[in-house]
Amino acid sequence: MLPTPPRTLDRDVPTGEPPNPSSADRDGAARSRRLASGIATAVLGRAIGVVVPLLLIPVTLSYLGSERYGLWSAVLALAGMAAFADLGLGNGLMTKLTLCHGTGDSEGARRYLSSAYLLILAVAAALCALLWLTAPALPWSSLLGLPGNMSPGEVRGMVLVGLTAILLNIPLSLITRVQYAFQQVSASNMWQAAGSVLALPLVLLAVWSGQPPVVVVGAAVIGPLLTNLANSVWVYGYRMPEIRPRFSLVDRRLARGLLGLSGMFFVLTVVMSAANNADTLIIARTLGLEQVTAYAVPAKVLAQAGMLVGLVNVPLWPANGEALARRDLAWVYRTVRRMTLISTAVTLVPSVGLVIVGGPFFSAWLSVPLGGDRWLLGGLALWWVLLAGISPRFMVQNAMGLVRPQLLGWVAYLVVSLVGKWWAATRWGITALPYVAVATYLVTVLPAAIYGYRKALRMSSSPTADPEVARAAR
Repeated sequence: MLPTPPRTLDRDVPTGEPPNPSSADRDGAARSRRLASGIATAVLGRAIGVVVPLLLIPVTLSYLGSERYGLWSAVLALAGMAAFADLGLGNGLMTKLTLCHGTGDSEGARRYLSSAYLLILAVAAALCALLWLTAPALPWSSLLGLPGNMSPGEVRGMVLVGLTAILLNIPLSLITRVQYAFQQVSASNMWQAAGSVLALPLVLLAVWSGQPPVVVVGAAVIGPLLTNLANSVWVYGYRMPEIRPRFSLVDRRLARGLLGLSGMFFVLTVVMSAANNADTLIIARTLGLEQVTAYAVPAKVLAQAGMLVGLVNVPLWPANGEALARRDLAWVYRTVRRMTLISTAVTLVPSVGLVIVGGPFFSAWLSVPLGGDRWLLGGLALWWVLLAGISPRFMVQNAMGLVRPQLLGWVAYLVVSLVGKWWAATRWGITALPYVAVATYLVTVLPAAIYGYRKALRMSSSPTADPEVARAAR
């Protein structure tokens, strides 16, 4: 067992003193380089993922027509719901594999992988079977709000092709979590970008050869599936054959532990989604649909800054896990401080710019005037800057599988903010909602974030304090 590390001058943050400081410095420098590379390729991959659909819009819209293109958009909206279908297994697996990677436990990683693939394949197979069994009986046109002049068979075919490809991609997409856990973030991002790019020639080929609309939709959604399949073959066949999953290595005990952690991540994701998407429902019920538009448009624009925060901080999750498993807490503490500044700056600069020019920007961009309420824009900007500043501390907790403090904080936020926003909307209108969100976050989620962050560091400094960490440390 490693010796208990001394404490730093910061009394709230324990740190480990590695046996070989020069080796720890080299590991930390290499980890920082991988983190920077991962962030850069994540931003590049996201840019490609935005540009390719924009390039496809004029081609597919003119070929499919407005009705069939609307159906395609509806299928993509259903695909967003499929993100919950992995039951949090992707997040849970990444946390477990990160600890195994940090301690050099290839056998444990292989058993976790084998168990995770069995679980996720069972979920995907069950969902596919349910989809194909119920599809003939479901009134898809009515469910998706489509006009009646499209044949039921055509609608059903497009829905089945699109959703089946998405469901099959659930187990295949686990490879991205594996690469993140093993600090191959740049390679993973490039593979994902390739999946986006692949859709372009496939769709163009289907259009130019005059294929039916269902083939065009299939060409648009099959790119990520094919690249994840090729990526899996490359990783397990050539890059890391030592962790290749096998059915004989499925471990029931590890599977139960993985399901428990994944379930916590799943519930946390659902609660956060409900908390962050309740505003439009509250406004619709209290102020009417016109005010929903006045709120939703600037909120969506400023949410793009929040997406940048995710791109910047997600690579920090596995990097923290490796450092915590090796008890390099000095690197974690130093990197969290740096990433807090970077995340805040990444969000603050575009947010402040939008607050300053928001009124003229929306007036020039949209035909419907939104009023350009600078107080509303300021509140939304303050909300995203606050989330950006706290996000790196959540990445530390995620790396240690410490979900409960986050979950308690977000549940409290959901309950209190619903009441507060409803009351504030009726008294002061939509402008008050982001300020209520900020105030509620400060008294619910922020204390949970600080507590969970410090607890994660203590868990890493004392492996025997948590059985799961102790197993990973051996």
